[in-house]
Amino acid sequence: MASYLYYLLPAVGGYALTSLYFLKNPHILHKKKQTAFYCTHISHRGGRVSESIASSCLGFGIFTFKRYSHSSVIVINCNNAEDKCYIKSQLNHLLLLLYELPPNNETLEVTFKTGHFSTGSDRNFALLEDVFRKFPHIAVNIEVKENNSMLIEKISDLVKKYNREATSVWASVDTTIMKNCRKTNSSMPYMFTVKQGLKLLLLYYTGLLPFVPLGESFLQFYLPQIINREYIPEMWIMRSRWLVFLIQRLTLRKGMFKHLRDRGIQIHLFVCNKEEDIKTAFAAGATGVMTDYPTLLSNYIRRHTQDT
Repeated sequence: MASYLYYLLPAVGGYALTSLYFLKNPHILHKKKQTAFYCTHISHRGGRVSESIASSCLGFGIFTFKRYSHSSVIVINCNNAEDKCYIKSQLNHLLLLLYELPPNNETLEVTFKTGHFSTGSDRNFALLEDVFRKFPHIAVNIEVKENNSMLIEKISDLVKKYNREATSVWASVDTTIMKNCRKTNSSMPYMFTVKQGLKLLLLYYTGLLPFVPLGESFLQFYLPQIINREYIPEMWIMRSRWLVFLIQRLTLRKGMFKHLRDRGIQIHLFVCNKEEDIKTAFAAGATGVMTDYPTLLSNYIRRHTQDT
C-alpha cells in the first residue's frame, strides 16, 4: 500500500499543479475568442419594465422567441402564462396571421420582482425584424424555447438578411434546441446550455477545464441569491435555502470566471433588479449583468466607473 501511494501522490500532485498552471495561463493552450461585442449592460427582455432597448447603449437586449406564423414573421413574446395556452392551440398548426395576434396583456407581473407590475399603452407584439432594423448596432441575445426548425430557420434568415451574424447570439437552456440552432447557422456565437454548464463545472472541479476546448462564447445563468427572493422556481427542491447556498458556492468561483474571461468567454448573471445583486454579480467576476431596470444598472456602472 505504501509503495502504491509512493507513486500515486506525486502523480496527483503533478497533475494538480499542471492543471492550476494552465488554469491561470489558458493562452498557452487556447486561442482567445474574439467576439464582435463586449457587454457589461444587458437589458433583459429589452428592459421591459421601465425603458426601451434604446436606452441600453452599454449592452444588448435579450429576447425570447416562441412564435411562428404562416405570414412569415417572427414576433417576440415573454409572457409565459399566455404562451402556454395560446401556442398550444395556434402555433403548432402554423395557422396564425400577424394581424390575428391578440394584444399583449395590459398589465404584466414582473417575473423577477414579485408583486410588481409593468403597464403600457402599446400592447402590440414586436417583430424581430423591426428590432434588427431599428437597432442595427445593438447586439441581441436570441433565446429559442422550442425545437421548431421553421422558427429557427426563419430567425437565421433574418440574421443573415441584416448582416447580424456577429452580433446575434444563439441562446437556449436545451441542448437539443441548441444543436438545431447551431446546425442551422454555425456562424453565430452561442451560449452554454444547462447540460453544457454542468459539464463545465465538472471539468473545473476535476481540473480538466484548462485542457478542454470550448465552443461557447457566453456563460449565462441565474445569480443564485435571487432564487426564492426575486425568482420563485417551480421545482420544489429548488426552494431549499441550503441547496441555493450550495449552488452559489459551487458556481460563483472567481478562479473559473477568470479562466473563462481569459479565454474570451463572457459571463452574464441575471436577473439583477436590486443594487445589492448587481454588486454581487460584478464582485464574483461577471463581465455583464442582465436587468429589467436599465437605468438602475446604468447608474450603478456609471458611479463605479467614476470611482475607479
